Parts: sequence; structure tokens; C-alpha cells
Amino acid sequence: MKQKKIPMRMCSVTRERFPKQELLRIVKTPEGEVIIDETGKLNGHGAYIKKDLAVLEQAKKTKALSRALECEIPSEVYDKIEESVK
Repeated sequence: MKQKKIPMRMCSVTRERFPKQELLRIVKTPEGEVIIDETGKLNGHGAYIKKDLAVLEQAKKTKALSRALECEIPSEVYDKIEESVK
């Protein structure tokens, strides 16, 4: 039987490739709002980040998510990401 293809995505912070289920998708909606995409299907410009607190701290320090989404990320969004990672 043929194996099912596993979708791979790149972490915006570490630039490593992981299966889609191991990453968290952050979306900048057409209205300009930055939110966490639980379903992986929301409209807008998306960026993936590994579900790891160390990677989240690195993202805050280097502003990698801000560059990937081409907008400023509010601290409330980082707090929500930290809650969903834990």
C-alpha cells in the first residue's frame, strides 16, 4: 500500500522543516489582525512556529514573526502563543 504524504512546513524562527502537526500557525488576516490559527485554514498571510517555549523566546528576541508577517506583533499575541504551547 502506498504511504500517505506528510505535509512539511518551515518554522519561521529556526528555518527547520517539520510535519505540519508539530507547528503552530500564526495568521495576519486581511483586516490586519494577528491571530493563532487552530484549524490551519484561516484566510490571510500565515507563518509557522515550532511549539517550543525556547523557540518562542527566540522569536520575540529576533522579531522573526514580525518579519514573516510583515507587521508588528502585539505582546498579547505572544502571550496567547505561550498559552497554546504549554
